[in-house]
Amino acid sequence: MLNEIGIRDFAIIERLELSLSNGLSVLTGETGAGKSILLDALGLCLGDRADTNMVPPHAERSEIHAGFDVSDAPRARDWLEAEDLAEDGECLLRRVIHSNGRSQAWINGRPATRAQLEALGQRLVGIHGQHAHQALARAEVQRRTLDGYAAHPSLLEPVATLHGQWRAIVSERAELAGGSDDHQDRIALLRYQLEELDAAAISEAAFAELEREQRRLAGAEQILGACQRSLDWLYDGDNAAQSLLAAAERELAEHLDTDAALGEATELFATAQVQLQEGCQTLRHFADHLEMDPARLAEVEHQLSTLHDLARKHHVEPEHLAEHAEQLRGELERLESADQRLIELAEAQAQTEKAYREAAEQLTASRQSAADGLMAEVNATLAELGMPGAALLIRVEPDREAEPARHGQDQVRFDVRTNPDQRPGPLNRIASGGELSRIGLALEVATAHTAELPCLIFDEADAGIGGAVAEVVGRKLRALSEHHQVLCITHLPQVASQGRHQLQVEKSQDAEGRTTTQVRHLADSERTEEIARMLGGVEITDQTLSHAREMLERAG
Repeated sequence: MLNEIGIRDFAIIERLELSLSNGLSVLTGETGAGKSILLDALGLCLGDRADTNMVPPHAERSEIHAGFDVSDAPRARDWLEAEDLAEDGECLLRRVIHSNGRSQAWINGRPATRAQLEALGQRLVGIHGQHAHQALARAEVQRRTLDGYAAHPSLLEPVATLHGQWRAIVSERAELAGGSDDHQDRIALLRYQLEELDAAAISEAAFAELEREQRRLAGAEQILGACQRSLDWLYDGDNAAQSLLAAAERELAEHLDTDAALGEATELFATAQVQLQEGCQTLRHFADHLEMDPARLAEVEHQLSTLHDLARKHHVEPEHLAEHAEQLRGELERLESADQRLIELAEAQAQTEKAYREAAEQLTASRQSAADGLMAEVNATLAELGMPGAALLIRVEPDREAEPARHGQDQVRFDVRTNPDQRPGPLNRIASGGELSRIGLALEVATAHTAELPCLIFDEADAGIGGAVAEVVGRKLRALSEHHQVLCITHLPQVASQGRHQLQVEKSQDAEGRTTTQVRHLADSERTEEIARMLGGVEITDQTLSHAREMLERAG
């Protein structure tokens, strides 16, 4: 249920903290006092689009918060859990609208998007506006109204799922079967590309080895020159390192008898000569076997150039050409096997459509059964609302030859007759404004209890009625409040008297001349005065007060 609403600097509301109770609460006040502004503010917390015109000129931003107890709202709790926003049965929504148009939102203290607020709001509050009945003329609204009353999501969901599968199959079949020229052109192109790639492409490892061979062949002449110069410096030349090292060893050896400490250095130089000799032999062997092969170098460079050109053409790296070829080969195989795939898809489409028709038939049966129940409830309520000869007729007409649709195969139509001898016809053509309002209210009362919503709000849904009928409307709303928290904005004393709680909305001007709105809970004596005002207008007599007390006492 909705526990509290807090508003700061929103339209003509400067500051408001409002606590709400269970049962039926009625909001009353003069026209223009700001009753509907409360709903506008709440709507922002429930995901409505922001309007910067609601930010007063003297303020930089508007702030609204709404606190809910979601212990009696399982759909809302499940959604909060799924979004990782749950908080022990409590839910606080907060919305800030800045004068520059920026909007911010929070759910339980964590930043949220407007779409998240809207999704959660649809699980917390049902708002029945004063013009909501006008939407009933639309076929999709009539279908949703019936489905809401039937409460059969277990039948709606399989139909929608099978419809999605059917559409996917139809789309794939169209893609494969349609555009035959494009299909064949693509196959021809893939075959040409694969012939070219298979003739030239090599693996990533082979490409790396080819690059190494190119570098080796291209540098062979420079490497051979370096080997020859190194051999001259180290062994073959007149002043080679080996000759100088041997001379140094002989020179030092002559003085070993004089100072034995020279022995270690002499041994190291002898060892160095051995290592130098072995190194030069290895280098000479390498140089002897180093090949100068210009023809092979040209061949390798041509192959590398072809690979690079091919890679640019296919927009891949040269080392990935073989992998790219396999991808194209897979696409070609899929396209070439399209005929077989089309056979498989045709069979899958037939099976899916059969399953869809079976699910749709179950949905049709449920709708037809629910239509009987909804008609009975609405027509009984219409009789109580002063339309004893009126009747709502709900037609559920399946079109079993039509293509599958997400909502099933049924055309749902609400027809009405307002007199027993009248031929039924569409709502918006047969009923007058006042009659349409009562039909809409009867539907709202009949379907509201089926919604899994803890809070229902009626914004002057009783417009266009009065007298004894208005009292019936009040009793209906009060009966509804046995199962839901109900808030009702009304100008009718007959409806207001049925409320368990009454809040008065007043408009005034502050010391600076700004118009502001306040809302306050009325005590019993204040309720009598407010009901009397609604009955008698400007002048309230003792008789009017007595009538008001009688209405409240009769309502209990």
